[in-house]
Amino acid sequence: MKVDIQKITEGDESVVIRYREGNSVISRIIGILQSEGNKLWGKIDDQNVCVSFDEILYLESVDDKVFACTKDKVLRIDGSLNSFMLESDDECFFRCSKSMVLNVNRVVSLRSLSSNRIDATMEGGEHIIISRRYASEFRKLLKGGR
Repeated sequence: MKVDIQKITEGDESVVIRYREGNSVISRIIGILQSEGNKLWGKIDDQNVCVSFDEILYLESVDDKVFACTKDKVLRIDGSLNSFMLESDDECFFRCSKSMVLNVNRVVSLRSLSSNRIDATMEGGEHIIISRRYASEFRKLLKGGR
């Protein structure tokens, strides 16, 4: 694949993609350009799949692998939870434990637990425990400050 990149000093910026047949690489490039950064690419089995940040309930790290969970899908994504938090720069994602990031906009209810922990019930009915290390920051977030 030939890549032609030109820096311009005036005029409108544009991107042109020319291809004979669509494939996963072309689909991913188009998805990135159209989404303007609010989508996440991952794999289900050997297929590349794209989900919007809105669909994501939570991300979880298990055995050095990161998974993004929606109501009906679990995608394996590249990178780490830290890299996701840095790259997404989205206020709706909150680090709730060492191995998990949750989408605050998908929380249905909250319940205080012993040892200063919080039980967050997600839209899909799953319960996510916000560890005591992150609970005070989460309470600040709920009050409108971060």
